[in-house]
Amino acid sequence: MGYVIGMDEAGYGPNLGPLVITASLWEVPGDPREFDFWQALESVVSQKKPGKKSSQLHVADSKQVHSSSAGLAPLERSTLPFLQQFNGAEGLTSLETLWRLLVASPEHLAEIQQQPWNGNGEFAIPATVAAESIDQSQQDLQRALATAGIQLQAFCSEIVLPARFNRLCREYGSKGVLLTRLCMHLLTRVWDRETAEPILIIGDKHGGRNRYDEFLDEVLDGEMIFRMEESTAKSVYKVGNTEIRFQTKAEDHFPVAVSSMVCKYTREVMMELFNQYWSEHVPDLKPTKGYPVDARRFKSDIAAAQEQLAISDQILWRGQ
Repeated sequence: MGYVIGMDEAGYGPNLGPLVITASLWEVPGDPREFDFWQALESVVSQKKPGKKSSQLHVADSKQVHSSSAGLAPLERSTLPFLQQFNGAEGLTSLETLWRLLVASPEHLAEIQQQPWNGNGEFAIPATVAAESIDQSQQDLQRALATAGIQLQAFCSEIVLPARFNRLCREYGSKGVLLTRLCMHLLTRVWDRETAEPILIIGDKHGGRNRYDEFLDEVLDGEMIFRMEESTAKSVYKVGNTEIRFQTKAEDHFPVAVSSMVCKYTREVMMELFNQYWSEHVPDLKPTKGYPVDARRFKSDIAAAQEQLAISDQILWRGQ
């Protein structure tokens, strides 16, 4: 028996909306470095887009599962069964309940709830797919996980809003350092360094960064960190019985792909709520995904309403 932690992010580049980082924790039979999730779950998941008549869940990098042209439905259809699979998710019916499931810090949860466009998180989930369909997929997934001896033990997320993003960028000196430090602190919430079982941690590389041991050292209690490899393809470290990999194309690993999808789904739903809020104050407003260029267009379009509503750039706009 061993454990695998997969970690990814969504929304690192935009000027509007949250940065979301998620770690998922999985218990697996045997050596976690050798375990093949794709083979074990091939009856219910597919890395490639399933056919229209297939009941398989599309599990891959969220950029492959979600597209603006297809809307939220494909991502929702494949992500919600995993969120509902996690203990405590039985009441997952709104954005508010999703926040409570994912966010560990009461302080950060309160900050999310207090944003004008978030209100009480009364955005119904599922938003585009029939609840019965999600329930059936969750039951199929549950059976497949049990048959394979896999347990999904945790999801945990950092949902970083503009004010906190900007504050940490100033404190750390760059958004690259911000991302790496947030990822390391998120790991401590799901990484049990006291267990005797082997652990594999996999995350995507952070831009051009090759060295991560100094950031690992900040969250460890003086434990020895052994540098196994540092290259443009991957950086690998050993800490006790844990192997930690930061690598390119990390979403090829099932736990990272699921975390990627949870990040993207959370951000997309929050952007839906964000766009709804502003469309109530600006007639015929074209929605935004928050990425540069279009974010500036959107900010210009809402400028008069923003001033009238006394909403500061501090909570609206992320610097780069």
